Amino acid sequence: MLKNKKGFTLIELMIVVAIIGILAAIAIPNYMSYTCKSKQSEAKSILGDMRTLQETYFAEYDTYASSTANLGFKTPKGEPRYTYETSGGEHFTATATASETSLNGDKWTVDDGAVLKNDLNGCNQ
Repeated sequence: MLKNKKGFTLIELMIVVAIIGILAAIAIPNYMSYTCKSKQSEAKSILGDMRTLQETYFAEYDTYASSTANLGFKTPKGEPRYTYETSGGEHFTATATASETSLNGDKWTVDDGAVLKNDLNGCNQ
């Protein structure tokens, strides 16, 4: 007499593991890309704030501030992922350089023409 056996065969389990592996191989790089891009939003937002501070400084002194200290810029609370610098005079450039290693040296700049540029995109490496 044949007994009614229930359960999964080794082949069925191996197919399931293979499918999970394929899905993980697709999902993990996409997840890493999304998290990197979300971290870049810090730099874009703060550079926008620095541009506003520079324009305010220019309206008062007819020149752009030469440093973040002259500008009145304060480093964001917590652990910022970027370091921020600015240079001034007749024109200004504000720079955000990634200090977090997961951003692979990501670098953003904004100038007095309101041009936001990603000089070295750490998310694409």
